[in-house]
Formats: sequence, structure tokens, C-alpha cells
Amino acid sequence: MNGLRVALLIGALLTTGLMAGVYAIYANALMPGLARVDDRTFVDAFQAIDRAIVNPLFLGFGFVGSLVLTLVAGLLSLGEDALVWIAVAFVLNLIAVILTVRVNVPLNDGLKAAGDPATADVAAARAAFDEPKWRRFNLVRAYLMVVASGLLSWGLYVTGEAAA
Repeated sequence: MNGLRVALLIGALLTTGLMAGVYAIYANALMPGLARVDDRTFVDAFQAIDRAIVNPLFLGFGFVGSLVLTLVAGLLSLGEDALVWIAVAFVLNLIAVILTVRVNVPLNDGLKAAGDPATADVAAARAAFDEPKWRRFNLVRAYLMVVASGLLSWGLYVTGEAAA
């Protein structure tokens, strides 16, 4: 059981770190880069990025996988010293998922609903998108997942110490 628990904890750590990286890339490169372009380029590029990222690998392995692996690692750690660290990491991950579903995805969907940038009112679409709000909540998601990764790392350390 300990081997399975450790494997799941490593998987949770890796997928949570992956999600932290995705959100950090948006915060540090994609959104600042897109902020510098005209409205049509912004709408066109963001729509293309959003269509590309919604795929089974990202959704299953990263977005949902991180949450599920953390949950299962926590369930297998009931009664163990690492549980508190894993549980807090799970809660932070869950908050990031809720923010994604309640804030970022609806903003993304609103921008997609603008339609083809060649014929849409891209200035209105970009204004309705509310870049500052999207960026703020994305930054929160990035911080949550970085902290969750650190907590899972500590949970893995505690698990190893208990086994030694």
C-alpha cells in the first residue's frame, strides 16, 4: 500500500506542478504578450489558444488529474502524518478548479462567443472579456497551485520519513 500511496503522491505532485506551470506561463508570458497587441490579434490569438488547450491530455492529465490524484493520495493517507499536507493541497487545488470554472472559463467562453475576429466587433469583445479580471484570477490560480505543489512535496517527504 505504501508503494501505491507514494506513486499516487508523486503523480499528484507532478500534475499539480504542471498546472502551476500552465497558470504561470499564462501570467508571465501569454497574457502580457497578448496585452501588447491590437484587438483583432488579441481575440484571434486568445480564441486559438483556448481551443488548443481544451484537449483530453490537458483536461484529463493536468486539470482533473491533479485534483483526482491528490484526492486519492489523501484517501490512502488517512491516519498518516502526511494527510494534513495532502488535504490542504487538495483544498487549494479545488479552489483553483472552482475559480477556473466560475471565473476564467466563462470569460473565455464570452470571448469565443464573439465569433470570427474578421467579422466580429473585436474591440467590444475584448472589453467585455475583462483582461484585468482574467489575469488577477489566473494569478491566484498560479499561486494556489505553487503552494499546493510545495505542500505535496512536503507530504511526500513526510511519507518517506515515516517509512524510514
